[in-house]
Amino acid sequence: MFVPKLDPYVELARQAIEAWVREGRRISPPPGLPAELLTRRAGAFVSLKKHGLLRGCIGTYLPSEENLAEEIIENAIRAASEDPRFPPVRPEELPHLAITVDVLSPPEPCREEDLDPKRYGVIVEKGWRRGLLLPDLPGVDTVQEQLRIAKMKAGLSPDEPCQLYRFTVERHGEK
Repeated sequence: MFVPKLDPYVELARQAIEAWVREGRRISPPPGLPAELLTRRAGAFVSLKKHGLLRGCIGTYLPSEENLAEEIIENAIRAASEDPRFPPVRPEELPHLAITVDVLSPPEPCREEDLDPKRYGVIVEKGWRRGLLLPDLPGVDTVQEQLRIAKMKAGLSPDEPCQLYRFTVERHGEK
């Protein structure tokens, strides 16, 4: 039975990461989850921090799983084991991880003047190249900085024209 000690989104991500790191096992959504996790579909990002520093972040901006619970489980495992910027999380790191789950609204096309880095995340897209930046990140205070980082992630030059999309997030995080 699922009995969350914390936010149920974060607790689900934590259980998925711990089972994967300790046992190499992918959990199924446990009984007792809030209904919205089993009925809702949305993109989700799972971010891991260790001692205040990023330790992994993987997500989907559109739903790719049957429900939000499966989306969180999959992205939690990937954030802990497949982020190319970091080695896989080791069992001894688990007690030191702070986890955030961001549930994304569907992206909508926008113009640069429609962006606000505190309120909206951004997706930049040109051809097959795509970069995404979540909203309200420390040190990202201007639209120009937000676009610069997103374009860099997409492999685009800072002045290269591209299609813009914005989205909001429902943030679930450990205090």
